[in-house]
Order: sequence, then structure tokens, then C-alpha cells
Amino acid sequence: MKNMKENERFIENKKLFRDLNRKNTAAGLVAGIFIITGPSALILEASANGNFTIEQTILWIFSVYVFGGLFGIILPIYFRIPIVGGHTLTGVAFLATITTQFSFHELIGAYIVSGLIMLLIGFSGFFSKLIKLVPKEIISAMLAGMILKYMTQFILSVNQLLIVGVVSVMTFFLFSKWRTMIPPMIAAISIGFFVLILTHPLNPSSDWMSGVMIPQLQIPEFNLASFLSVSLPLSFLILSNDAAVAVGALEQNKYKTPVNKIVSLSGAFSIMTSFFGGQSANIAGMATAICAGEEAGPKEKRYMGAVVTGVLLLVFGLFAWKLVPYIYILPTEFISIIVGFSLLGVFSNSLHQGFSNPAMKLSTVFAFVIAISDMTILNIGAPVWSLLFGTFIALWVETGAERT
Repeated sequence: MKNMKENERFIENKKLFRDLNRKNTAAGLVAGIFIITGPSALILEASANGNFTIEQTILWIFSVYVFGGLFGIILPIYFRIPIVGGHTLTGVAFLATITTQFSFHELIGAYIVSGLIMLLIGFSGFFSKLIKLVPKEIISAMLAGMILKYMTQFILSVNQLLIVGVVSVMTFFLFSKWRTMIPPMIAAISIGFFVLILTHPLNPSSDWMSGVMIPQLQIPEFNLASFLSVSLPLSFLILSNDAAVAVGALEQNKYKTPVNKIVSLSGAFSIMTSFFGGQSANIAGMATAICAGEEAGPKEKRYMGAVVTGVLLLVFGLFAWKLVPYIYILPTEFISIIVGFSLLGVFSNSLHQGFSNPAMKLSTVFAFVIAISDMTILNIGAPVWSLLFGTFIALWVETGAERT
């Protein structure tokens, strides 16, 4: 019996490696770079605003990337779909405005409560019921609207970092035309980074830790103010700007998505992360869109792209004390160029699918524009309002007009 189980495990491991290919590996690497660069820079900003110590800052980065990486390794292997783990970019942007108002330990208490809220919402099944009502075209239009700001910043950054940007774009086009074994995104980012080193000397700061830091459990502090000001907004931001976008991308690519389990596990992993100083470990919105898209190879093997991302995040988190200074010195324009290349394929596919149905012109336009607006009402982000208004128009206005 023991030998049979060992053989089954060996066969399963072999299948995992067989499912790994250059396309899903490239998508996974790009998604990992996407999650590591911009969000970690925002964490540094939020930590500086809150006057956190270097140890607290490193602990924050360690926790979100280690637990986010584990999330992104375990879930895609178990469900065999490209569920990318990470942490919330919009949540960190929100925290950067509020870390001055609470202590490090009060924030940890708020993060724990935020994770509990997501856990309960996942168990209730409310989120999956909402997603099932939404037409696929509305989901695609919402994704396109969410990505548009990244694409605009991509073009602006190419202009601002002209030599690096032009060389990267030309490399992308050449590799797209030649159809080599090297994916155009990887070639463009790699050549761009090489040109960046030649034209912009990168010198990491010596102020960071020189020794290894051993993570320790942190003691949370709970109060009503942090619950109202941090827990509720943070949980809604994760659900609307990460979970909704990620689930939308999976649904767009026709995956049978276990929505309730994903939301519940996002809550459970976020609670574990909180005890080490991080705000969340959840399904990553845009990164899931990257790994779930057609550019990531055959549909049944795309889950390995998410695993590649998870491994990359895990390694980054474990060695955060050493690697963060190198992320910190990258120009923001170069990070925007990386993000632009990462989302280019997802953006074009979303535009095509979102506006492919002539009978849904009005609803998809509204979904697209609301997503672009980045508005927040009642602490609920633009993606959810985009889906709600777009679906309402599609079901009650356009469908009604067709019947009459």
C-alpha cells in the first residue's frame, strides 16, 4: 500500500514537470516580476509614512511574499487552474495613506479582522452568486478598463525613459515577428534591463540590513477605530480590486472557478500573514489575468505559470532582507514598462472579447468607463461597480430592448 502511494506521488510529480513549458514559464516569470516590483515599492513608501523600523518593513515584505507565494503554489496545483497568489496592490496604496494613524501592532490587528471578513464572505457564497450573474462581455470590458491606466502609463514611461523604452519596444516587435523560442515579453524586459544598467547606474543603499532576519510572530492590538478605518476598507478593496478581477479573468478564459473556496482561502492565508506583519495573501488580480491568458500556452497547462510565480514570490520573500534594496533603486518608469509588457496581451484580448457582441454595446461601454474611473463608493472599488452597472444595463435595458 505504501509503495502504491509513493508511485502515485511520483507519477503526479512527473506530470507537473511535463506540464511546464516555455509559454507558461514566461507568463509566470512576468507575473512574478509584476507582483514583486510595484507593490514592494509601495510597501516601502507606506512603511516610511508610518515610521516603521527596517525590521518591521522587512517583516511586512517577508510575510506577504512568502504566504502569497505558498498560496500561489498550493492552490493551482490542487485545482489545476492558474490561480496566482500575491497580495493587494490597491490595498497597500490605501495603507500608504493611513499608516501614520495607527501603530504597527494596531495595523496587524486590523489585518486579522480583514482576513476574517473575507473568510466569512467566502463561506457565505455571496461572492460567487454575484459573479455568476455577470455576462462574459461585461467581465472582459471591466478587465480592459482596469488595465487601461497601466497601458497609458506604459506609453508615457517609454517616452520618459526614451532609450530603454524604445529598445524594449523594438525588441518586443522583432521577437513577435521572428516567433523565436524566447517569448517577446521576456526578450523585451531582459534587453531593456540590460540597456538600463548601461545608461542608468544602479547603486543599492547601504542602510538596509546586512544580516539575516529571523521572522517572529507579532502581537496584534484590536480596537474599533482600526476596524472601521482599516479592516472594512481593506477587505472590500481585496474583494473588488483583486478577487473580482482574478475571477473575471478565469471566467473569461472558461475555467470552472471555485470562487467561494478561493475567497475563503484568501481570508485564511491573509490571517496567517497578518501575524507576521503583512496585510494579506490573496488571489492576485492582474497577475492571474496574465497567467490565465492565451499567451500562457495550452489552457490545461496554464496552472503551472501560477506555480512559477508562486515559487518566485516565495524565494523573494525568504531573501527580502537582501533583495529589496535592488527593487527600490529601479526607476518607476522601468517598472511601468515591465507592467505594460506584462498586460499587453491581456488588454488586447479583453478589448476584443468585451466589444465583440453588437447587442451589448451600451452595457460594455459603461462597464469599461466605470472601470477606468477607479471610483470608490462605500469602500467598494470600481471593478465591482463596473460589473454591477454593466450587468444591470445588459439584463434590463439591452435585453429588454431586444424583446420589444
